[in-house]
Amino acid sequence: MKSSTFNYHKKLFQLFILLYSILSYSQSYKQDTLRGEFTYRLKAKFSTRTDYRNEELFTLLIGDKHAFFASSNSLKRDSVLDNSRVTTHNSDGSITLGVKKGTSTPETNFNFTIIQSNENIQYFAPVVMSVLTYKESVIKNWKLVDETKIINTIHCKKAEVIFKGRNWIAWYSPEIPLPYGPYKFSGLPGLIIKITDDKGDYDFELIKSVSGSKLKGKLINIRKSRYTEAIETTQQKLKQALRNADGNAAAILASYGTTIIKGQEIIRQREKEREQNKQYENPIELE
Repeated sequence: MKSSTFNYHKKLFQLFILLYSILSYSQSYKQDTLRGEFTYRLKAKFSTRTDYRNEELFTLLIGDKHAFFASSNSLKRDSVLDNSRVTTHNSDGSITLGVKKGTSTPETNFNFTIIQSNENIQYFAPVVMSVLTYKESVIKNWKLVDETKIINTIHCKKAEVIFKGRNWIAWYSPEIPLPYGPYKFSGLPGLIIKITDDKGDYDFELIKSVSGSKLKGKLINIRKSRYTEAIETTQQKLKQALRNADGNAAAILASYGTTIIKGQEIIRQREKEREQNKQYENPIELE
């Protein structure tokens, strides 16, 4: 079963890479002056069953009016796919878009893109051939605390907030007057340097920044297909769409000639495991 599961996931991953490539064929990007480029490390406890923390790097790109937040590996994947495109002109006059055989893309647990502005926070996620999105208000119920701390040589001030069922402690720097931060956290009078929930399950920390002198004349390079022509929905409906896409994986693979019997067996096993693991799930948003 382990071998079948591995092959199933491999084929499904290759399929989604192909669909993503076709969806993202136009190499157009958000053209905005780059004012700040920051890298955060996330340590996340996805399950209450273990103390193991997953780690992943995220990139925050700040422009004149917006900030873009996404997994660093997912942004690297965009670049790899751009450099691995193959266009085949068929005998019937049609064109087939794809990627070079053997193309290896960076792995990520997070395929979303978040755009922050002064007005709202907008979340985008690819679901097969579509991009779904929902909007939320900027966090405004921050509690500023008269406490300071130096984190990685940066002088920070403390703030607290209750957000989606978790109590968060943030350290921000007024010396970096950019009202943004990792994930959906923004609205403070300075860049968020570190933010952790009080249980220590999720921790974002700034580990790298690009100096302003190196940013002069640069633009934000974010693929427009990450956020344009997205279908607006609610957070709950987006989550359900992702679950449905996962559940329909066998049918998708069948259209590519994959043995449907094995696909269905694997999906039934995955559904069983998902139900068993549901009680241990530890999402970043509890509400």
